[in-house]
Amino acid sequence: MSRGEIIIVYNVILAILAIIMIILVILLFICCKKKPIKAEETLPTKQIACSYSLMDIHGATDGFNYRRIIGQGCIGRVYAGILPNGDEQVAIKRIHPRLVLSNAGFGFSSMMKWLSLTDHPNIVPILGFSEAPGERIVVMEFGGLLSLDFYLHQNRDDGTSLLDWNCRLKVAASAARGIEYLHEVMAPHIVHGCIKPSNILIDFNFCARICDYGLYFFLGNYDQKQLGLMGYIDDEYWIGSEKKGCSKESDVYGLGVVLLELLSGRRSDQQGLLVKWAMPLIKEMKFSEFLDNRLVLPSDIRPLVRLAKVALACVGNSRKSRPSIVQVAAILNSLEVGLLSF
Repeated sequence: MSRGEIIIVYNVILAILAIIMIILVILLFICCKKKPIKAEETLPTKQIACSYSLMDIHGATDGFNYRRIIGQGCIGRVYAGILPNGDEQVAIKRIHPRLVLSNAGFGFSSMMKWLSLTDHPNIVPILGFSEAPGERIVVMEFGGLLSLDFYLHQNRDDGTSLLDWNCRLKVAASAARGIEYLHEVMAPHIVHGCIKPSNILIDFNFCARICDYGLYFFLGNYDQKQLGLMGYIDDEYWIGSEKKGCSKESDVYGLGVVLLELLSGRRSDQQGLLVKWAMPLIKEMKFSEFLDNRLVLPSDIRPLVRLAKVALACVGNSRKSRPSIVQVAAILNSLEVGLLSF
């Protein structure tokens, strides 16, 4: 083959390669022009909390009218209100001013947006928030639900309890599922800070819904004993050379105290006397003295004995030896599934 023929063949090959490259570029361009599938079409995500103006909150609560107060605790007061963009009643928590001032530099809006990502049937959703000088507001779903504290410590006209044993087992299991979701599914995990009956709402099916989760960062360096946490927080929270504060383990302790209240019908107090009274009775199997006397003692008390032993493990051990919420929830779920006719 002559030199001229080689050059012609070489040029033909280059031309073919160039054509192939052009075709590939055109195909790539066409593929990129295709409409991408929206994430919402396949993986729907929960809407992040809305930001409301303080004027909206004032309108929803009639200027924080005392007649709208539906609850109050160590963090703030809760008002029933209706926001201007909807017709459903919401619970509006107004953080105490002294706690707002002590956390002035904290990223409140970021925290609320993160907490509002919770999405579980045993968790009360955070719908929105409001932030202004001296004001921090949390807007939550309401639905007219009452707390476990009300159901446990109010009686019917005949003096009997509002909750039978089956309902109490159901409340215990569903509360544990809610806490398990906060601890194990949310990332990073959420420590509630104070699990107690007033922070557990009961729906119309007698399932628990955890509220006020993640808000106890507001308490900061305040004296926790003066803020109503005593009785639901373990000693390791504030005793020892290193105060350990809130943790997953302290939440499990709080749930254990709630289980003791469900079983005994008695309130916990600031001195933690319920735990001190209940522990020896459970260990000695004196359930006739321990179980709520407003209810008839069931013929088969095995589920209640099992529940009591779970409560004992939650409150009677140090943080190192305490069961995880995963272990607690597994046992309580099995009790709920196997509900016996008491």
